[in-house]
Parts: sequence; C-alpha cells; structure tokens
Amino acid sequence: MAKDYYDILGIQRGASEDEIKKAFRRLAHQHHPDKAGGNAERFKQINEAYQVLSDRQKREQYDRFGMSGSASGFSWQDFQRTGGFDPRTVNPDFGDLGDIFSEFFGFGRSTGKNVQRQGDDVEVELSIDFRQSVFGVEKILAVSGGEICDRCRGRGAEPGTSLQPCSTCRGSGLVDDVRQTFFGAIRSQSVCQSCGGSGEIPKANCRRCRGRGSVRGQRQLRVTIPAGVEDGQSIRLKQQGEPGPRGQRPGDLYVRIRVRPDPMFRRDGDEILTRRTISLSQAALGAKINVETVEGVVRLTIPAGTQSGKLFRLRHKGIPRLDGRGRGDQIVEVIVKIPERLTKEQRELLEQLQKHGV
Repeated sequence: MAKDYYDILGIQRGASEDEIKKAFRRLAHQHHPDKAGGNAERFKQINEAYQVLSDRQKREQYDRFGMSGSASGFSWQDFQRTGGFDPRTVNPDFGDLGDIFSEFFGFGRSTGKNVQRQGDDVEVELSIDFRQSVFGVEKILAVSGGEICDRCRGRGAEPGTSLQPCSTCRGSGLVDDVRQTFFGAIRSQSVCQSCGGSGEIPKANCRRCRGRGSVRGQRQLRVTIPAGVEDGQSIRLKQQGEPGPRGQRPGDLYVRIRVRPDPMFRRDGDEILTRRTISLSQAALGAKINVETVEGVVRLTIPAGTQSGKLFRLRHKGIPRLDGRGRGDQIVEVIVKIPERLTKEQRELLEQLQKHGV
C-alpha cells in the first residue's frame, strides 16, 4: 500500500508549515527509538514525511503526482524507474531537524563524542488530603527504579579498567541510516544503542551493574507540594528520573498529585464550595451560625427571610493561587431544612402562621 505523507504526520493536505513542524515534533518525540516505547521504523517514516512536506518544492511535486500517479497516467513508480532525482546530486535540506532533535533528545547533528542522551523520565502518583492541597505539604516519596552504580560510578567499567571506542559507531556516539526515496537519499542519525551515545564502551564490564552504569533500587525523596496544587497536576523534579546510559544525565521525575475527596469541601477553581443546613425558623427570623472552613470555624450571619439555595461568600477563605496573588473565596450554600415530622405544638404554631398568610 502506498504511503501518504500527510496521513503519516496526521495532518490535512492544506496544513501550514507551522502545523507540519508541530506535528513532526510531537510524533518524533513520541516514536524516537531512544525513548521508552519508541518505534524505529515509525520514526523513519515520520522523518521521511517531514523531509518532503517541509520543503516547498518537494511538497509541490508530491502534491502534483501523489504516490499512486496522476490523471495523465504518469505513476510514482514510473518516475522512480526512469531515474527521478539523482541521489548523488540531491542534498536534502534538514532545516531545523537538528534543532528539533536537540530540543527533545539532547543532541543535534553532532559527529563528535559524548552525544548527550539522558535517562528516561519517570512518572509516579502521590495522594494527599484536601487540606494539604490547600496549604501545601512536604512528603517523603519512595521511588523504585534505576540508580547510579556505586561500584563504577555510572561508567559501566570495572574499577581499574578503562573505556575503549565503540566499534558500532566508531566513537561518534551516532549511527547513520540512509534511505532511498523518490526525492533521493534521506539520511538520518540516531543515538548508538551499543554505547548509549557516549562513543565508548568498557573494556571490562562492571561486575555489579554488568556494564549498564545503573542498578535497580529504591530511594526516598523529599517532595514539597505547593499550596493550591490541584488534582491531576504534576510536579517536576529535575534529574530525579532514570539514570542516563553510563553516567549521562538522568531523566526527570514527574509527581502527579491526586487529591482525595473531602466530605465537607469541594473545589471549583480557586473557590471552595460548602453547604450548610439551617432550620426553617433560622431562615425566617435570621440567625448567626457556625460554618466550617479549612482554617477552622467562623460565624456567618443569616439575614431574616433567607431562601433555600442562597449563596454566601466568605472572602479569602478559598484556595491560595499558585502565582502567589492572594486566595479565592469560600462559597456557602444555605439549605433550609423542612421538618418531616411535627409535634402537636409545632403543627399548631405553623397553622397559626398559615392563617396569617406566612
């Protein structure tokens, strides 16, 4: 089945240059073979599609002939068989491809040693109480995963031995992949899997980590949860993720916050919503009642004639704003409770009120 470069990038045929670039960035980040769950073959297709659609001349040629031919009977395969573009004369313009790689994966089109390849990012969940989300809290988090080998200090080499140039990438840290397409030879680079981008491999692997530079373990981290954090938000801890290959930069740790529901309080943006039940007489005559807030009990004045469902606002009793600009309010909804059972005296009193049109 013929490939459709627009489908590969998941964009419409009329997509702008900016939309093409954004689609490529997103998919390259998702499928790069050096990322967890990456797909090398899918990444090559994405790269190829981007090389064509990001170049105005190539894109016009592709839009004109397509992958299955034109109305004149000229087919894509015919064009390839008759020579197409001469791969020896085509010099694909990678444009900002190196910058895109550098942004996402820590390397560009460098051919020198020590291509930066950071470790994988890690995400964990941490549950906190509602009040802790309002005021902030410090938690000790146990994280299971990789940690730098203390025997070889992350180098992967047995202490007392040295490193040698990687035979796979010849010390560059990168491996090339050249693919023949309709537009000529498209060349891409990826981090060498043998050395992890360092350009070197141990002459003798560390006996503890077997040359990986890291071992599995568990560590404890102190996490500061800021006041006002919301359910589902993540806190980024830089370089607290999986160690990079052979001592390279660790990934980041993302702590996703889960706020446990509270039976009394509910959040709506930076406001706290609560309900308070009052009696029929309190609603009719007015009263002062106690209302629970996250800071304790406060007195609320209920004016005479208050209707069920009336909302009262307690200023600055809500959620602290993450930008530090004050706090929201607490909204109290008053529910007037109608008695289900009446004593003889209560009934007589209500009947008297009814006679007076109350």
